[in-house]
Amino acid sequence: MELGLYTLSDLITDPKTGIQMSARDRIDETIRAATLADQVGLDVFGVGEHHRLDFAVSSPAVILAAIAQATNRIRLASAVTVLSAADPVRVFQDFSTVDLISGGRAEIIAGRGVFTEPFPLFGFDLNDYDQLFSEKLDLLRKLSQTERITWRGSFRSPLRDAEISPRPIQKELPIWIGVGGTPQSAVRAGHLGLPMALAVLGGPITAIKSIVDLYREAGQRAGHSFSNLKVSINSHAYIGEDARQARDFHRAFYQQYLTEAMPRGKRPLELSPADFQSMTGPRTGLMIGSAQEMIDKIMQEYELLQHDRFLAQIDVGRLPFREVAKVIERFGEKVAPVIRAETRNNTPKKTDEIQSLTSIGNSSDEEGCQ
Repeated sequence: MELGLYTLSDLITDPKTGIQMSARDRIDETIRAATLADQVGLDVFGVGEHHRLDFAVSSPAVILAAIAQATNRIRLASAVTVLSAADPVRVFQDFSTVDLISGGRAEIIAGRGVFTEPFPLFGFDLNDYDQLFSEKLDLLRKLSQTERITWRGSFRSPLRDAEISPRPIQKELPIWIGVGGTPQSAVRAGHLGLPMALAVLGGPITAIKSIVDLYREAGQRAGHSFSNLKVSINSHAYIGEDARQARDFHRAFYQQYLTEAMPRGKRPLELSPADFQSMTGPRTGLMIGSAQEMIDKIMQEYELLQHDRFLAQIDVGRLPFREVAKVIERFGEKVAPVIRAETRNNTPKKTDEIQSLTSIGNSSDEEGCQ
C-alpha cells in the first residue's frame, strides 16, 4: 500500500494564541512538511486548491514545483484540482511541467470542488457544476494521451489540431477522481476506469464499503479490470505519544477546525472529551490516537476494502509545525513499515471479523458517508 500526506493549506486561527498564520509562512511549512515526508520514506504528498483568503494555496502546481526541487522520490499530487472551474489545457501544462521538474512524479486528483467561489471568479455558472466537470475531465484525459488534439465542447473554445506542450516524462499523467462520498461520483469514476480518492472524515469504517463496492462494480461492468480500479482513502489524522495524550492534546485543534469550518453565522460545535473519544474510537474513520491505533484502523480498512493508498491530513486545526513534524516522523517510522509489511503479504481477509464489522456498520452507512 502507498502511504502519504495531504494538506489544504488552511489559515485557521491558532487556538492557543488567537493568531492567524500568514500565507507565506503556511507555504513555507508545506514545503518543509513535504521534504520531511520524503526523508522518512512516505510515498505521496498532496496539496489542495482553494480560492479564499483563509487558505494559502490557489495553485497547487506552483507549490508542487517548489516541493519537487526539495525532494527526491515522493510523488506529488493536487488534492484536489477544482477541474470544473479550470481550463484543462492549462491544468495539463502545469502538471506536465511539475512532472518534468520532479523527474516523473506528478499526479492530478481532479474534483468538482466543495466551495463555490471559483465559479464566479473564473466566469462559470454554478448551475453547470456537473456538466462542467464531465466535459473538462473528458478533455483532460485526452490531452494526456496525445500530442495534438482536435476537440469540441460546450464550455470552451474548440481545439483544431492543437499542439499540447510540454509533454510529461510519464507516458500519461495519472488522473485520480476525488470523491466525497456521493454514489454518483463513485460510479462515474468506476465507469471511466479512473482511480478514486475517497474522503473519509469520520463515521464508522464500514460505512464506506458501499461506495467502494459501487465504484468497483461500475468499473467492472464497463470492462475495466479489478487491478486497475485503484482506491485511495484520505482521512484526518494525528499520531500522539500514546492514545490518551493524542486525544487530550489534539481536541483543542480539532475543535478549532470544526469551529472555523462551520458556515458563517452558525454556532460552533462544542466538542467535549466524551464526544471526541466517541468520534475517534475503534472502527471509526477519524485517525486520531496512538501509532498502534492508526495501524489497526488502516488494516481494518484494508481487510474490508483492499485499497491501494492511504493519505492523511495531519495539519488539521492549525497544528504547530513542530507537532506536524513529530507526526510525520511517527507515521514514516512507526506506522508505514508495519502497514507495508502487512499489505505486501496481502494478508487474507478475516471473514468472521469483517462480517461482524459490516453488521455493526449497516445501520449507520448513510450517516457515515455524509
